[in-house]
Amino acid sequence: QVQLVESGGDLVQPGGSLRLSCAASGFTFSTYGMTWVRQAPGKGLEWVSDINSGGGSTYYAGSVKGRFTISRDNAKNTLYLQMNSLKPEDAAVYFCAKGRGLGLPSGTADYWGQGTQVTVSS
Repeated sequence: QVQLVESGGDLVQPGGSLRLSCAASGFTFSTYGMTWVRQAPGKGLEWVSDINSGGGSTYYAGSVKGRFTISRDNAKNTLYLQMNSLKPEDAAVYFCAKGRGLGLPSGTADYWGQGTQVTVSS
């Protein structure tokens, strides 16, 4: 069965950095686009960043563009999100999710991880 397990969430000060990881199993990771989605307390889901199956195409929400970098290691079946210059408004539960095909998920996903908490506070 498909499993997505996020890790790396933590408490960090504004301006700090974190790297999230998502270990995938139960499917052929290298043939699916992947995405990071976040949900802040009391707010809806925000699609943060997408990456296609090969890693050569990415998408970033305007709120994180220039600060976050999505990447993947298909040999390790792992998705990453490098987050720099973190702001209090980046605080949320971050989920990784599997797209439905090779390309960028573009707002669609069929399997989700359990999430990892990112807190940005001084």
